[in-house]
Amino acid sequence: MRLSRYFLPVLKENPSEAQIVSHRYMLRAGMIKQQAAGIYSWLPLGYKVLRRIEQIVHEEQIKAGHIPLLMPTLQPADLWRESGRYDDYGEEMLRITDRHKRDMLYGPTNEEMITDIFRAHVNSYKDLPLTLYHIQWKFRDEIRPRFGVMRGREFLMKDGYNFDIDVDSALHAYNRHMVSYLRTYERMGLKAIPMRAASGPIGGDNTHEFLVLAATGESEVFYDSAITDLAFGDRVVDFDNRAECAAIVREWTTPYARTDETHDAAIYAAIPEARRKSSRAIEVGQIFFFGTKYSEPMGAVVVNDKGERVPVQMGSHGIGVSRLLGAIIEASHDDRGIIWPEGVTPFHVGLVNLKQGDSATDAACDVLYKALAARSLEPLYDDRDERAGAKFATMDLIGLPWRITVGPRGLASGKVELTSRRTGLSEEMTAEDAVARVAAIYEGV
Repeated sequence: MRLSRYFLPVLKENPSEAQIVSHRYMLRAGMIKQQAAGIYSWLPLGYKVLRRIEQIVHEEQIKAGHIPLLMPTLQPADLWRESGRYDDYGEEMLRITDRHKRDMLYGPTNEEMITDIFRAHVNSYKDLPLTLYHIQWKFRDEIRPRFGVMRGREFLMKDGYNFDIDVDSALHAYNRHMVSYLRTYERMGLKAIPMRAASGPIGGDNTHEFLVLAATGESEVFYDSAITDLAFGDRVVDFDNRAECAAIVREWTTPYARTDETHDAAIYAAIPEARRKSSRAIEVGQIFFFGTKYSEPMGAVVVNDKGERVPVQMGSHGIGVSRLLGAIIEASHDDRGIIWPEGVTPFHVGLVNLKQGDSATDAACDVLYKALAARSLEPLYDDRDERAGAKFATMDLIGLPWRITVGPRGLASGKVELTSRRTGLSEEMTAEDAVARVAAIYEGV
């Protein structure tokens, strides 16, 4: 994409309404525009990152054997009355009456609707296990939306729901989700720690939140620093292997890590003092096992291998897709702007022409642009008639991980400059080597 043809409304000054880094940089980098309190339009750059995050989530869910579908944003209130949550959920639920005076709601979550889909089509244990998920917009009418996409009212969320014949199978689904989430967050460049948490209005006794350590986080957390040394890496997982999934879950849940709601001071005090840590953290996902909380009242039953009709065991599993953009920025930035991890960057590399209009630099940039595209890379080519300083400032602000700079002086010796946004280190090399280097970086992403 040529920047001269792109819609990138960057701001030079910090918006007064932005209280945290991610909100400030998302506004300044032209990623979002507020339309109402806690409701945003996603402008092209923000939308590209949103879609990259969504794609990673889809890929990891499908690897784990989960099946995508799409449910509507509006739901009939009668489903929630069946489960008993319509009145219990509180004022965060946006309740609507349609033209026929039927009670509706803008879905804050989908346990009732997915249970209704299941009970209409599945009646035998032979159709289990089954996990269905979707990525859809949700609405929760926060009393005080703030911090941009971190605590908005409308948000994009992945929510998945498992249906199993017995508790052991449902706990395997719980473990399978935890493993897939660990893979998902690492691919986004995040250290997301699973922590025992409270279930809230979703319900259930087994639940873990995934939290990213950040000074601006809304949660207070306590943990054994040993957990920050764990990495999932590129290990291959057999998601049908219960023992293997359970072992990975034990690895990640044995070190103490809890939110303030479930913190146990006595257990915490037994950790060696040097490893006892507390911090603020951002929640980016949560998994639940709640048994028959929804299947019993809503009649989601199957015939088991003994011919008995039994309610299915269920769990739900969420990832805050739009919230992840804010979390990534909070975890990865400096005083010049965003630093995107390679896995979620909107463009793979920035291409800066230091002397727009010069025939040699223009020609070299055109060759580089085509060569990058030929390697399935998306470059953002700053071909504007701007000062070099302004071009570098824009690239730093929007945070592309790599930048190739082309100028007359370097071209005289057959070189361009490749710069890492994260380290700030630059290296001169031929244009061909720069393309090869960037392509190699993204091969494993």
